[in-house]
Amino acid sequence: MTKETIQDIHVEKAASTRINEVDFNNLTFGSVFTDHMFECDFKDGEWKNPTVKPYQPLTLDPSARVFHYGQAVFEGMKAYRDDNDETWLFRPDENFNRINKSCARLAMPEFPESYFFDGLKTLLDLDKDWIKKGFGNSLYIRPFVIATQSGVMASPANAYKFIIICSPAQSYYGGEVRVKIADHYSRAASGGFGYAKAAGNYAGQFYPTNLAKEEGFQQVIWTDANTHEYLEEAGTMNIFFRINDKLVTCPISDCILDGVTRKSVIDMAKDMGIEVEVRPIKVKEVIEAAENDSLKEIFGSGTAAVITPILGFGYKGDKWELPKLDSPYASQIKNKIMEIQYNKAEDKFGWRYKL
Repeated sequence: MTKETIQDIHVEKAASTRINEVDFNNLTFGSVFTDHMFECDFKDGEWKNPTVKPYQPLTLDPSARVFHYGQAVFEGMKAYRDDNDETWLFRPDENFNRINKSCARLAMPEFPESYFFDGLKTLLDLDKDWIKKGFGNSLYIRPFVIATQSGVMASPANAYKFIIICSPAQSYYGGEVRVKIADHYSRAASGGFGYAKAAGNYAGQFYPTNLAKEEGFQQVIWTDANTHEYLEEAGTMNIFFRINDKLVTCPISDCILDGVTRKSVIDMAKDMGIEVEVRPIKVKEVIEAAENDSLKEIFGSGTAAVITPILGFGYKGDKWELPKLDSPYASQIKNKIMEIQYNKAEDKFGWRYKL
């Protein structure tokens, strides 16, 4: 993959590193950050001043539009170090395209490809020691864009910041996950911006998820806002169902995030000879499959854990447990994707991107 490069990224190196203060064997996901960050400003109709600088707080006017009208989007991606100390990204073009798709939906300026990739490369080159070897270790990368123009007028801003911060991560184990199928609250509505990685999409999930936790569930499987008959996503993940030996997932829409891991799971499963159907899925169908023992697996897909197995689900007061399998599709597919991410297997799909 060849990218057009930009000539002038201003680099301000940190006076010292904080890496020796970090216990890499006991990391809480997304709580420790590397020495540097990338920052770029949108002013006067163009992106300018790309800079890599020491990680530091931002200074924003209290009336910055991001605080009042929610113009904020983000991405989640990872960098991996293989056994030969080479560093890789996984399908970064998908993240770049999606953040611009999110920006367009929230009336925010799209970000230049050269700035995205050159900024990322410069940042990761400075903080490469934070990317630890070992299957499961990675550096989580969070690009985001916020509206910075001051003033509380209800209109799109004319000034923005694009920032990339990074956080070292270990193998992600979410513990036992059981989900509640939503029958009242919705994550997104048709015609809205559920397909965008907008900050507000996630804020709206917290309250109904907290209610589900009070009932003993860890996440919510969202249903369509119109009828609550069709399944959409699980928490912050895309969702897959194994019915007998067939893998079924719902199609993307303006309500459902076009997940990079979701695409990878579908392609990998097909390559493994697993039959995959992408179609609308009714709550009723999943319950019937659970009751006749044809529902073998449910799992979510996303950047943090790649695949998260779901052990059981509840709906309107009833609960179902899934069978324990010796070699579930979830673990088979997850292992094959991770082997590509860590350069341990052939990448026939062209997903790896070497830094």
